[in-house]
Order: sequence, then structure tokens, then C-alpha cells
Amino acid sequence: MGMLLGLPGHGIALAANDIERGEYLTAASGCLSCHTDSKNDGAAFAGGYRIETPYGIFITPNITPDAESGIGRWTEADFLAAMKDGEGPEGEYYYPAFPYPSYAGLTDQDVLDIRAYLATVEPVAKHNEPHELEWYIPGRWAMGIWQWLFAPWEYPATPDSDLVWQRGAYLARHLGHCGECHTPRNIFGALNISGELAGSPKGSSGGGGPNLTVSKEQGLGDWTKGDLELFLELGMKPNGDFAGGGMTTVIDDNTSQLTPDDRAALILFLRNLPAH
Repeated sequence: MGMLLGLPGHGIALAANDIERGEYLTAASGCLSCHTDSKNDGAAFAGGYRIETPYGIFITPNITPDAESGIGRWTEADFLAAMKDGEGPEGEYYYPAFPYPSYAGLTDQDVLDIRAYLATVEPVAKHNEPHELEWYIPGRWAMGIWQWLFAPWEYPATPDSDLVWQRGAYLARHLGHCGECHTPRNIFGALNISGELAGSPKGSSGGGGPNLTVSKEQGLGDWTKGDLELFLELGMKPNGDFAGGGMTTVIDDNTSQLTPDDRAALILFLRNLPAH
């Protein structure tokens, strides 16, 4: 799998619903980490992972192909609407703890290949748990208004950038949705794109993700290309320490599973971010 896999406009025709390709894209998009209750030895993709935010606790759903409690009865159109529009098969709107504003930038083919792979995983009969939100958080109906105001995330157009940079941007902004944790948000939980990957304060809806820009004072300005390669593959920092917290599963289930070409593209993108 080369570094141009899934890049819009790369000119390579690939069959839709490719299960092997979908397995790779599923890893790159972080589905396993968020949809598996690994703390309690939960089954893969069966949901139950608790996302703590200032707005309460969001509990991820079962995305195995179980017909009753998972997504086994979803059509391709249902899956595309959920991933890219934040809308469920019954017309309900999803809370943006599910990173559909980032996934909106995915190609339809990538989304359908992810679906093709998920259809092959072991179905698990496990019903979804209700979110545990603060009293002032409105119901799902209000998310339609939120989407109208904020989603999807709008990034600056860069038509003249080279293909490797574009692939890195696609991985960071959409498939890997790095900004969901590492970009500051406004009071309504929408990303502040002008501060892309400049870090999200501790206790924010971004979970306290550090600054990933080339800022020498606050970001990764002193990290070499080799430092970033070791971190994304093994989780090791330049000082010999290792990633902790939620980043551990991101390394294990996501960035370490990328091809060398894709990691190189992601690194190129990160090393060219403006300092914030």
C-alpha cells in the first residue's frame, strides 16, 4: 500500500469495498481505539469506551456487524451519512465526540472500504449505553443546528502543494483526525482551525492534547525527522520516555500500523505546520 492510497485526485483506480484496503484504513482512522472498551477487556469494535469531556461522558457505540445491536443492517448510504454527515440511519444527529466533522473530508471510497472491512469482524451482541452528559447539554436535535454552524471543518485550500504533503494532510486532518485532540476549540466544541494542531488545554473537549506545530517553545520545533519517526512507530520521545495516556492506544492501533510511506507523509505535514 503506497503513500497515495486514498488521496483524492491521485489518478489510481481502485475497486470499492476492498476488505484488505479497508482493514488498513480502519487502523489509520482509529476506529479500534475508540470503539473498544480495552480497560474492561471488551470485544473489539463492540463499543463501551468512555470519552470524558467537559460536557460529560460520551460512550462509544457497537460498530460490529451484529444485526440487532451493531451496524449489521446499515446500508452503504447509512454508513456514508454517519461517517461524513453525522447522521444516523433513523435521521438522528450524532454528537461531535464522534469525529465526523473530520471524516467529512474522506473520499467515499475510503469510507466504503472501511465499511467492507467492519462487515467481516466478529459480530458482538452488545447494546449501546446512553451517554452521561451534563444537564445543560441539549438533545441530539440540537446537533443539526450545531452542524449547520460549524461542521465540517474547513481547512485552507492548498492546491499547489505536492502529493506527499497532500497525503500527510489527508492523514492528519481527516483519516487520523489529529485535530480532534490537538486543536483548540471554542466554547461550543468546534475546532479553531486558525490554531491548527496548536494544542488543546487540559480539561478541554480536546482532552489536553499537546502542541504539534513547529513552535520551539511549545511544540515539536526541536524534534528531528528521526524523532518523529520513532515516536509514531514506537511511541518513544527524544528524551527516551514513552507516550502515555490516550496516546498509547493511538500509537499501538493507529500510527504504528501506517506504512512507512504514510508515516513519512504525516511527518512532512507536521514539520511544515506554522508555529503557534
